[in-house]
This record gives sequence, C-alpha cells and structure tokens, in this order.
Amino acid sequence: MSTLEIKGLHVSIAVDGGTKEILTGVDLTVRSGETHAIMGPNGSGKSTLAYAIAGHPRYEVTAGTVTLDGVDVLSMTVDERARAGLFLAMQYPVEVPGVSTANFLRSAATAVRGEAPKLRTWVKEVKQAMTDLEIDPAFAERNVNEGFSGGEKKRQEVLQLALLKPKFAVLDETDSGLDVDALRIVSDGVNRFREGGETGVLLITHYTRILQHIRPDRVHVFAGGKVVESGGPELADELEKNGYVRFTQVPSTV
Repeated sequence: MSTLEIKGLHVSIAVDGGTKEILTGVDLTVRSGETHAIMGPNGSGKSTLAYAIAGHPRYEVTAGTVTLDGVDVLSMTVDERARAGLFLAMQYPVEVPGVSTANFLRSAATAVRGEAPKLRTWVKEVKQAMTDLEIDPAFAERNVNEGFSGGEKKRQEVLQLALLKPKFAVLDETDSGLDVDALRIVSDGVNRFREGGETGVLLITHYTRILQHIRPDRVHVFAGGKVVESGGPELADELEKNGYVRFTQVPSTV
C-alpha cells in the first residue's frame, strides 16, 4: 500500500512584473487502488497541480508538502520522482525528434526498473501493450510523437503507463481531443493499469464523459486553486447537470 499525500500546497508562476499564485492550499490524499478525479473550470489550477507534482521548473512551490510513502517528493529531481513511482501523462505530449519510440520506451523502463529489461521478454511486453491499445507496430520505429495525431499521442502516453507501471499516475486531461473510439481505447488502457489494485490514479478532466469509462472512487472540485468540495461519483453527475456555477459565482454583497 502506497500513499501520495499533498498538504497545504501553494504554487506560483512568474508573470510580467512579479509572480501569480495559482494553487492556494491544496490538500489531497490518494492511496494505492484508488482513482481520484479532479474536475473544475478553466484556470482553476488543475494542470498546475499535475506539473507541480512532476517537478516542472516553471511552477514554484511556496508552501506545503508533497510526500510519497512519507518521503519528500519536492526535494527530488524530475527523474528521481519518476524512479520513485510518479508518472505524468501530459495534456499536450511533446514531440522528441531524433529519438525512436522503441528506444525511448526501453531507456525509460531501464531508468525506472534500475536495469535494462531482457530484450526477448521486453519485445513481447511492448507488442502486447501496443496490441491492447490498437497501436500500429510501425509506430515503434517512428520518433516520439513526431507527426502523431492528438489521439495517437494520448495512446502513446497510456502505452508508457502500461510499460513503466508507476505507483501513481497523474493523467492531465487525457481525454482532450479524443474521438469516441480513441476515448474507449485509452480508457480501457487506464482500466487495465488499475486492475491490480496496487496503483493510484489522479485523473484531471473538464468533462464527465471519461468518467463513464473510468469510474472514480472520489471526485474533487477545484476552484480558486484548491479543492472546494469532494464526494463520490455522484458529484460528477451533479457537475454534468449543473456545471461549476455554484463553486465560481461571487456572492452578492447587496
């Protein structure tokens, strides 16, 4: 059983003339076997949370803690966080010219596992994962995400997830830009990852459509840079029906 715990997290970014606080005190705990969905309007800080956990240099943590099994995540470098068991699927996966997908995946697996996977078993592992995600095997020889469609990039993110097997996966709007078929395939891949019950998922999304495929244990509403309400899957149903108005409207002073 592993635990990812976030307490009182404040995060700022540099803007013209100073800094802007994006996260204003996030408290959140995710345990192995749990899937937590974070929902909220644009600009509420959802993606900032993802990148702060991953260690993106643009995001400055000014207060609070992030721990993985009691160990300080914020003191780790980006690669140390990955080796410790944290994984980020990006909303906009980047292209890596000159690096084939096959080489990238094996290098990543070697870094995370501490040794190079045996070639024979690794090839079978990759082929099976690509088959599960309906990825053309020819994509293994193409440069990472170069010339890929949005849906193909998202499948590649889930392919990495399947092969690296992290303790916790942070999925930042993995459903954005996906058609109906791609959404099903990607969701099935995430569900396969969850089946063992030994990993946790933090699923960031605007919409409830992915939650029809990936059923969360908890749903958290983000507004103003923090969690303003938490509940079960029924909270997502309410958001689908009523939107975020009650969490974002400013009370009248009249």
